[in-house]
Parts: sequence; structure tokens; C-alpha cells
Amino acid sequence: MKAHVGVDKDSVLIHWVATTGANVQDVTRAAELLHGEERVFYGDAGYQGLEEREEMAGRDVECRITMRPSRRRGLPETPEGRLLRWRERAQAHIRAKVEHPFRMIKQQFRFQKTRLRGMTRTTARCWSWPLSPVSSSPGKDN
Repeated sequence: MKAHVGVDKDSVLIHWVATTGANVQDVTRAAELLHGEERVFYGDAGYQGLEEREEMAGRDVECRITMRPSRRRGLPETPEGRLLRWRERAQAHIRAKVEHPFRMIKQQFRFQKTRLRGMTRTTARCWSWPLSPVSSSPGKDN
């Protein structure tokens, strides 16, 4: 099970949650994470090719997707290569904001092991994340 989370980069609030099986590619659900107000989409290498997908046609969103690790390691030691490395690092600082909600989900809401719960129950519980106050203490999961 994978959770795809749309997070506002300024407020770090979750605005959309989508769940899929682990065998579904990340890029297939990316268009659902956009609410229409954003101008820039930051994503990891799993979202490569998002600009060419038909769901993105007509949207005025700039996609800033990470390079694949093998390509990043192969960058030359030239000024252009150093500039590309710097750009990837700057984008990583912005993308890191989505990791805070995942820490909250896994540690505070005790949502670390999900494989035996089933997609319906997991999806319902995922939708409760944005609605829950950050400081709440979770009960025991039955």
C-alpha cells in the first residue's frame, strides 16, 4: 500500500490523499494530487514523465521532478554539472516538506504496518490524517 499525499509547500498542510497498491506507479495518481491553485509541482523520480500525460494537458503547472539517482551520479564535474547538482539540492529542500506529515502519520498515529489491513480500511484511515489535529494522541488500532 502506498499513500500519495498532496501537501501545500507554504503551510505544510495536507490537501489531498490518494492510496494505491504497491504495484501502481506513482505517476498514474499524480494528477489527483493537484487541486488547481498550484503553479509548481515538486516530485521525486517516480513522477517522471508527468508533463506528457494526458491528465496534465491544459494545466498551467510547472513540474519540477528529481533526476534519477543514476543520472545525478553521472553528472560531469563541470560548471553545468555543479549547477544541476545545486538545483537538485535546492528542490530536495522543498520536497522534504512532505516528509513531515509522513513522520506524523507513522509515529504519532502509529500507522507503520499496513499490509494486513486492507485497502478500504487503510484509505479511510488515510483520509482522517488531514482532519486530525497534529497534537492528538491516537488510541490503540484494533
